[in-house]
Amino acid sequence: MTEERKISMAVIRRLPRYYRYLGELLEKGVDKISSRELSEKMNVTASQIRQDLNNFGGFGQQGYGYNVEYLHSEIAKILGLDQNYKMIIVGVGNLGQALANYGSFEKRGFHLVGLFDVNPRLIGMSIRGIEVKDIDQMEQFVKENKIDIAILTVPKTRVKDIAENLASWGIKGLWNFSPVDLFLPSEVQIENVHLSHSLMTLAYKINEGDNL
Repeated sequence: MTEERKISMAVIRRLPRYYRYLGELLEKGVDKISSRELSEKMNVTASQIRQDLNNFGGFGQQGYGYNVEYLHSEIAKILGLDQNYKMIIVGVGNLGQALANYGSFEKRGFHLVGLFDVNPRLIGMSIRGIEVKDIDQMEQFVKENKIDIAILTVPKTRVKDIAENLASWGIKGLWNFSPVDLFLPSEVQIENVHLSHSLMTLAYKINEGDNL
């Protein structure tokens, strides 16, 4: 759907924020909200919100605003959160362990089912009931369990080969935390996450603020 309508990635990247804020409104028992009220909470203009949502049909009613529960549900469908995804983590060092211990993935339909590493000291360890397996067992595990997503927290010298193998075994998406951008055939979706980029952006903002 998104490709056919040529919706920009900037719009797609704002949808999780809408989903999160609408979820918070639901928890507070809010039934409806206007684009102006939502803009004040999200620090996004009301016009931007309307433009973003109009890409998918609008969802609002003039004089009423948005039904919070309905809009939350529809954005979940757009993001694919009405489905369940099986995930593995490849690389169970400090970052991999932190991600494995993050319990909120399941609330969004992302179920961690496997952990893999090459370090003998980590293999056999259990995190939230999941045993860390030797990376040599990964191919069979991925194929037998039809894994959708692999989270990569491995050294940059190894990530390309691992990613290519995972793609050949049928993985649909890679969430890459390794310090290198991955580029694979278009049928494999990749989200490259560079934590240091965020930190450098924050440093820029701090310095810009000092220069005002």
